[in-house]
Amino acid sequence: MSGASGGEILICSSDALREGGSGVRFPVVAGAEDATAFVVRYHGKVYAYLNRCAHMPIELDWAEGEFFESSGLYLMCSMHGAIYMPESGNCAGGPCRGGHLRPIAALEIERKIYWQPDGYVRPARP
Repeated sequence: MSGASGGEILICSSDALREGGSGVRFPVVAGAEDATAFVVRYHGKVYAYLNRCAHMPIELDWAEGEFFESSGLYLMCSMHGAIYMPESGNCAGGPCRGGHLRPIAALEIERKIYWQPDGYVRPARP
């Protein structure tokens, strides 16, 4: 496969993501609201989510692009410590019980990371 096929939107180069480390934020529109989303690398794969905690509608990162807790095994909300499985977005503990992060389709092609809009998450307004 060479390059993106058409509907994907470039987020960053592959080397911008470290395994279980800093992620990259990107602007989106979720529903009718301006929002951010993020992409991280975990077990060699890329995962993207709307940057909104399932417990309270606030952004997860405690510093820009910092989504993982100290072990690098879970995504963690900076406000109340809700933790999520990076590969599924499902709540793994804390006040998000039963909740999950909103996934966004992400793919890695030729050392670049892309995301795909859907019916709810769309490209940011110009």
